[in-house]
Amino acid sequence: MLPSRNKWQIVTFILTWVAYASTYLLRKNLGVIKSDLESELSLSKPQLGWLDTAFLLPYATLQVLIGPVGDYYGARKTLSTCLLLAAVSMVTCGQWSTFQMFAILYFFNGCAQSQAWPNCVKGLGFWFKKEQTSTLFGVWGTCVFVGGIGGTSLAVYLQSSYGWRYVFATPSYIVAVIGILIFLFLRTPEEVTAGKINKADQDAVNSKYSEVKSSPETSVGILQLLKIPMLAEIAVTTFCVKMVRYCMYMWLPMYLHQHLGYEKTEAGMLSLSFEIGGVLGSAILGYAIDKCLQGQTTKGCIICVVLSTLALVMFLVTSNFGIYFNILSMLLFGVFNCGPDPLLTGTLPLEIGQTSNRNIQAALSGFVNGFGSLGTVLQGPMIGLIVQYYSWEAILHVMIFICLVGTVTLMKAAYTKTRVQPQSPVLV
Repeated sequence: MLPSRNKWQIVTFILTWVAYASTYLLRKNLGVIKSDLESELSLSKPQLGWLDTAFLLPYATLQVLIGPVGDYYGARKTLSTCLLLAAVSMVTCGQWSTFQMFAILYFFNGCAQSQAWPNCVKGLGFWFKKEQTSTLFGVWGTCVFVGGIGGTSLAVYLQSSYGWRYVFATPSYIVAVIGILIFLFLRTPEEVTAGKINKADQDAVNSKYSEVKSSPETSVGILQLLKIPMLAEIAVTTFCVKMVRYCMYMWLPMYLHQHLGYEKTEAGMLSLSFEIGGVLGSAILGYAIDKCLQGQTTKGCIICVVLSTLALVMFLVTSNFGIYFNILSMLLFGVFNCGPDPLLTGTLPLEIGQTSNRNIQAALSGFVNGFGSLGTVLQGPMIGLIVQYYSWEAILHVMIFICLVGTVTLMKAAYTKTRVQPQSPVLV
């Protein structure tokens, strides 16, 4: 029989993994049905881009502005509430036919989902030791990409079997059930009674975090966050990485269909190559950093962002070479673009919170992930306008430039770390 601590680690890992993966069931359907919305509802490409923004703008800004909400109310209540509200916002979406109603519903969906990531990170973090975080968040971060695969696959199946209007209700019911499970079963060490976990186990879990947990400070302003070394650079890099990733998430099926000539269902399934690469990259990178780079998370992320730029260049050059080159390019880009994401938004903010002796993990993770998600807000209108007035290839050139910016800012973070680490108690 597993020790109590190990059982609760497994339960917490599975619950938070499933919870965050499920949010993609209510995100990826939009990317799959954009061609249908354009042909049947006569929505323009800029309007389709603004639908991305309707979801992503509140998703990003509320993480930055109200990231500490989970520090006040706890991960269990906050996470379960956000999943239930997201499900409610999307369940009737397929019954509407106007741009305005789609925008309103996706806006509420974005508001609800804004607290999912920081509270998954908070709920998970207290159960594991600091030295486990790179491997932990590398493996746990596969939820982002497995969720994307599941969201795309379910949407493609519902679209091809029943029509695009049916891609909303079923995912909403699934997310609602998961929200209820989170409320019933997610626990922190403080909430677990003495009869369920013994004191020795709890001390082992909390040995690295006892000072953080006992700290009364759970609120910190944005200006205070920006004073923490490396945090601004990490946030800007996350901005670039997420912007490019969501360009692929939200537009890749349409690009494959309209520019490369694949059928709609075929384009939707081929786009999964990028997300399969994301699963591999996320799972491998954290382990490789701990074992091969001695836990040098920043260095590992720099290598990946550079390689993601090269993979995107390969995708641009070989786009007309056929299906096998398309799959290989998308797979490699997924590995190197998606791999650093859970480390940038999970491992680094969590370790900063733990070593700064303040109970602000949700605020730190929410700031980095929220600021990074502002990049996803801009990609929708940007791609819609560029495709309408220029070309699909122009988008790939812009994405390559954004990857280069992310590389430079992460290098600056690494330089900042080497300069101030000996004097700073908050660096990782």
